[in-house]
Amino acid sequence: MSYLLTAVKRTAKGEKTREEGKLPAVAYGAGNETMSLDLDFSQFTKLFKQAGESSLIDLEVDGKNIGKVLVQEVQYNPVKGTPIHIDLRRIDMNKSMQAPVMLKFLGEAPAVKEMGGTLVHNIEEVTVECLPKDLVSSIEVVLTTLKTFDDAIKVRDLVLPAGIKIVAPHVDALVAKAVPALTEEQLKALEEAGKTADISKIEVAGQKEKEEAAAAAAATTEEKK
Repeated sequence: MSYLLTAVKRTAKGEKTREEGKLPAVAYGAGNETMSLDLDFSQFTKLFKQAGESSLIDLEVDGKNIGKVLVQEVQYNPVKGTPIHIDLRRIDMNKSMQAPVMLKFLGEAPAVKEMGGTLVHNIEEVTVECLPKDLVSSIEVVLTTLKTFDDAIKVRDLVLPAGIKIVAPHVDALVAKAVPALTEEQLKALEEAGKTADISKIEVAGQKEKEEAAAAAAATTEEKK
């Protein structure tokens, strides 16, 4: 899918641009000088929802196409949550580049559906390296391979489109795994930890609780004898 973003060169300060209902931006990179731009607020927000940070966008300035860009950074109003400034990175189509790519989780893990497990994952995106023409908007993660609680999907297991390699995180980083149903305490810990949740620690904690409970039960039984 192709995307087109139109802009005009900006001479006023960003604050003045925002007062006029426009969105200030800068475009830089690929050996070109930095350009200060005004974007149409509605056009950009609509396009960004579709393209995100992993899709090449044709940038047109004052009616002239100046090449491909990626949305490098979006600054937001801390109160309203609306964009207030955009960084656009210009791309040299002949040079290898790095960019973040979202993971798209597909299907349902049999260990969740049939064994009552819980699916946990703490990686939402990876950083890839490729030629601009090979860049994709997402990489699929097929969850149907998680048939038991021993199965796991790591970065090294991801099926990548031609011309793309993952540079971060490490190939042994855990992408997704099904674990036995978590307790309310574990679910709360997972929720609080968010994307940085350490699945192995949660599993270890759960196992420790089971071992402690078993030990207590054994002790009680011994006392009754």
